[in-house]
Amino acid sequence: MRAPWGPPPGPYAPAVPPKPLARRLLAPLGALAGVAAAFAYVGTVDPNEPGHYPVCPLLRFAGVYCPGCGGLRSAHAFVHGDLGAAFGANALAVVGYGVFAVVMAVWLVRAIRGVPMRLAVSPVLWWGVGAVLAVFTLARNLPFGSALAP
Repeated sequence: MRAPWGPPPGPYAPAVPPKPLARRLLAPLGALAGVAAAFAYVGTVDPNEPGHYPVCPLLRFAGVYCPGCGGLRSAHAFVHGDLGAAFGANALAVVGYGVFAVVMAVWLVRAIRGVPMRLAVSPVLWWGVGAVLAVFTLARNLPFGSALAP
């Protein structure tokens, strides 16, 4: 016989009260603040002037553009609203800014609604991202893909 004050029988878990809104927004707003601070720094310290940032080691020692080469110049142009120059410096980075914006919007909406954010990325998607990075890197280092080079 069950005591009247105990939990109900079966696999039921007691209801956990939702976290306050400020606590739920702490992680997404903290991440957004960190990225905004990084973009603000790159927006004020021009990567087109030598001496402010280190040179890409792959470019320096092998003479090959990596997928991130031109990313700082792209971020600088993006902050200043010059999307043409941002795409010219690193088109893949600009696409990444868009993906980041969508993920942040979803995270914020889910945090406001009290739904936890879980990203379950399949291995197929990871392999796809790797393939895109490899093709982008290869194309920007070949003569026909010189438009992709920073």
